Amino acid sequence: MAAQPALALLLLLLPAQIHSESEATSPIPTPTLSSNVSHPKLRAGGACSQNTNRTCEECLRNVSCLWCNTNKACLDYPVTKILPPASLCKLSSARWGVCWVNFEALIITLSVLGGTILLGVAVCCCCCCRRKRSRKPDKSDERAMREREERRIRQEERRAEMKSRHDEIRKKYGLFKEENPYARFENN
Repeated sequence: MAAQPALALLLLLLPAQIHSESEATSPIPTPTLSSNVSHPKLRAGGACSQNTNRTCEECLRNVSCLWCNTNKACLDYPVTKILPPASLCKLSSARWGVCWVNFEALIITLSVLGGTILLGVAVCCCCCCRRKRSRKPDKSDERAMREREERRIRQEERRAEMKSRHDEIRKKYGLFKEENPYARFENN
């Protein structure tokens, strides 16, 4: 639920900031909103001061207005800055978009949500990495190890068979000696 006011804040702030920047930098004249527009969200920027000493809801019908709870003033939102300066209104009493969320609570909520999301992603990455490292070998790994062991055993059998054949041939031709040739050098 806390992400909903943040999204509303971003959606409402973005068009106001783009509109003010395009007026300042664009050489092409852009059509401006007249005060006789019937939609309350699209009123001209000068209408904010008219809602001073009224209710927060009346002030915030215009997206370019900022409500200050301390002095019940409806002010033009400073679109050149992301947050209103303290000289205009303290963050704890400034309202924009909706009356029930102040900027201070919004900043804290977004920071906690962002930190929680980052922490969750980091924990998930660590768990996945640990699981991959410590997982047991799967069936294909087990099969490859079994085949490797079988090949090694067959190779040892062949080696032993070849050695016995060579020993038989050596015996047949008298080349096979039972004793160690270096035994004569030992002192008996």
